[in-house]
Amino acid sequence: GHLWTIAYPIQGSDESVIVATTRPETLFGDQAIAIHPNDQRYRHLHGKSATIPLTTRTIPIILDEHVDPEFGSGCVKVTPAHDFNDYAIGQRHQLPYLTVLTPDGRMNKEVPDAYQGLTVKEARKQIVDDLSETGQLLATKPHRHQVPTGDRSGTVIEPRLTYQWFMAMEKLAKPAIDAVKKGEITFTPKNWENTYFHWLENIQDWCLSRQLWWGHQIPAWYDQDGNVYVGQSETHVRDKYQLSQEITLKQDEDVLDTWFSSALWPFVTLGWPEKTDRFDTFYPTSTLVTGFDIIFFWVARMIMMGLKFTGQVPFKEIYITGLIRDSRGQKMSKSKGNVLDPIDLIQGIDLASLVDKRTASMMQPQLKEKITQETEQDFPQGIDAYGTDALRMTYCALASTGRDINFDVSRLEGYRNFCNKLWNATRFILMQTDDFIEPKVKATSNRATDLWLIHQKSLMIEAVHTHFRDYRFDLVANTLYDFVWKTLCDWGIEFAKIVLNDESEKTSTQQTLLQTLADTLICLHPIMPFITESLWKIIREKLPSLPESITEASFPSTQADDTSCEAIDLVKSVIAEIRALKTQNQIAVKALCPELVVQTESSTIQSTLNRHAKLIQSMIHVEQIHFSDNLPDTLLKTHANELTLGIMRPDNFDTTAELTRLKNALTKAEKEFKQVDQKVNNPQFIDNAPHKVVEKVQASHAVLQDQIKALKQQIASLSQ
Repeated sequence: GHLWTIAYPIQGSDESVIVATTRPETLFGDQAIAIHPNDQRYRHLHGKSATIPLTTRTIPIILDEHVDPEFGSGCVKVTPAHDFNDYAIGQRHQLPYLTVLTPDGRMNKEVPDAYQGLTVKEARKQIVDDLSETGQLLATKPHRHQVPTGDRSGTVIEPRLTYQWFMAMEKLAKPAIDAVKKGEITFTPKNWENTYFHWLENIQDWCLSRQLWWGHQIPAWYDQDGNVYVGQSETHVRDKYQLSQEITLKQDEDVLDTWFSSALWPFVTLGWPEKTDRFDTFYPTSTLVTGFDIIFFWVARMIMMGLKFTGQVPFKEIYITGLIRDSRGQKMSKSKGNVLDPIDLIQGIDLASLVDKRTASMMQPQLKEKITQETEQDFPQGIDAYGTDALRMTYCALASTGRDINFDVSRLEGYRNFCNKLWNATRFILMQTDDFIEPKVKATSNRATDLWLIHQKSLMIEAVHTHFRDYRFDLVANTLYDFVWKTLCDWGIEFAKIVLNDESEKTSTQQTLLQTLADTLICLHPIMPFITESLWKIIREKLPSLPESITEASFPSTQADDTSCEAIDLVKSVIAEIRALKTQNQIAVKALCPELVVQTESSTIQSTLNRHAKLIQSMIHVEQIHFSDNLPDTLLKTHANELTLGIMRPDNFDTTAELTRLKNALTKAEKEFKQVDQKVNNPQFIDNAPHKVVEKVQASHAVLQDQIKALKQQIASLSQ
């Protein structure tokens, strides 16, 4: 737009006060000119009056700290009926309010005859031309500023003072503040209390009336003389005010603010104001789950209304979730065409159908082409079917304490894979328990691997309890994901493959696997109800003592026996390090090596490894385990805890080919390192490159150094 500089003549003087404005058409509604109290340039004008250009009306010059001395001339025209900030100034200085615009955006009868009936745009042009002719327009400059527009019409929204219904809020706010401060209501995360307090401690009277088609109509009636009567109904109004039937009454056409009606929801849906069983049973409720963006608009108002009309808080806990946004960080809305229908994520949808759905019944048809292009870019093949359980698990995993959650469909794929993993793990356990018959008296396993798995399950159950209690659904999801994938599948089932060959304790190990799976399904059920119910019916064939449906099962308890954990953790570390050592040296994990040599002075460790020698040998594929004070240089070496481990290469290992591969890898790594090293030691690069780029290069420098060192050690070892 533009910034117009206009001269307002000072009454009784040849001097003028200079005002800069972006809305010259509102000058007819001016009620004062404001200057900052500390602005010495204009202090001498305080208390004087100025004449509004193109009129004979005068207005006072006042002092107000809202004025920015650096903007424009440092003097501000105050139009309380057509600007929010000016309205606040008007309230502070008890200025009158003069509306100069009609509801349809034309100049009304309060302005000079020449401008009446003109649109804002027409009036602006005419006023600027007339000010130019009188010499009171001193300058016109291009000016970039924020202009509010309707999101559907695209037209400029003109602030305009109108008659509305308000509710006095101060007395309602105090009990609502006290309820949270006393702990009668708690927020999770707790920091959202600050937002709640900020709103209520700075609350203003609530404008209740809305010019909408739908809603609860304002309970106010007007007679032919404009007198207003408030009551529950027209009949109630006539009785209350002793009005005869001859007096015509018309109800206010405005409706109550949607949030006002919504604030009544917790109790009116339960039969209030009647005393009902539903109200006594469900009010107050335990927990409200909602987004942070409506803490004031809905949450605070439900609390205020609940305390006012029922004398009780509507809920005891408030769990505030983050706001789900699209992959670009934009809030999802139909008008933006970036909404994802959960059904489409569950069942899948082709691209054409997705575009049709996102562009149907648009409020802003001009955005159709843009939405189509973005949809084609984000989902070129449409959306795959991921299933309900994968979608629920994904949203739980995203439910962190942050205020914004950028949703990316690719996250669904990982949790769909998790569903497959859970299904396959169940099938494998059923294969391993094909001959299992549940004993009437459950056997107690003494096998270390079983006790270890039971203890790990107990830790998982305890963590799930804690995270559910704290509303950390992301940690619930992560805990269960890690237990199923990394504990049950990577180790529990792998241990079972070996130990189930021992017929002496086979039944107890089978029972441990089945019970662990059953307890895991119960923990997963609130998040993934469908797959867990399906798998429950399958494993119940092996454990008929289980309830018929998983929904009837009690949440599992913890078992705190960790006597075998230290030993199995040692075994795990040895297995993991040797597997990694084989992979690093291009040796197949299942390739049989003649010997594992362990260097340790601890008799306890030797005893532990000997006790589990069969398990270790089977899982890392070595023929025997040997203990030694020194490891020969010919061995491939690694470390696990305080141990030094070494393995002999398989008999069919091609030393020449491996040396060639390692030397080629070393040459490549040294070449890359030289390039990175030049950047790291270049002060100009360090000073001028973006911080993230520098960090990435420095990290690469360290990784390459370690890689070169490891390759040289491997080459030296093979060359002996």
